Amino acid sequence: MKRTAVIVFTVFAASAIVMAQGRGAPQPPEPLEPGASQAEVDAALVAAPAQLRNQATVIKWTRNGDTYSYTTLRKGNNRLVCYDRSGFPEQQPYSIECTNMGNLDRVKQNLEVEALGDRAKSNAKFDELEKEGKRVKPEFGSVFYHAMGNSKENPRMHVTIAVPGATQATLGLPENGRGGGVWIMNAGTTTAHLMTPGE
Repeated sequence: MKRTAVIVFTVFAASAIVMAQGRGAPQPPEPLEPGASQAEVDAALVAAPAQLRNQATVIKWTRNGDTYSYTTLRKGNNRLVCYDRSGFPEQQPYSIECTNMGNLDRVKQNLEVEALGDRAKSNAKFDELEKEGKRVKPEFGSVFYHAMGNSKENPRMHVTIAVPGATQATLGLPENGRGGGVWIMNAGTTTAHLMTPGE
């Protein structure tokens, strides 16, 4: 129980620090990279918390055969990066995501596996990578912010906190949501993340 309290306290303390840094006079947004459009940048920032939005990095993913790469539309000066995944294989028609810069290798691997275009094949590939120890881990405690749905007019907002490898034994949190509190989804894997009621 003490371990759970420490982890929950750490996550909330980190969130409070980030929010405190965003208080006061808002900093102006960073300039766009040459060739980038403000409309693309604005679209990718929908899922970003307001206090981090102006200083977030914005990228654009491009598929090149079996791989994905990205170009930077706007360089930020915090650790948040946002991008539009709308219409990508296995994504909803409208899908915006923001996360830590340190998670881009994980996101790239996700996109490349999902490019198989078949949920069963993608899941089998993810399982294979997990078993072989080749699944890229997200940063422990990093947040994934999502805005997604059938259209941009009425998106569902969704937030998860990555806790790769976490289990009930290591965090003291349940591995299902039946208790009505915070719980670990996909416990014991690199995909383990905290879920909150209603998410």
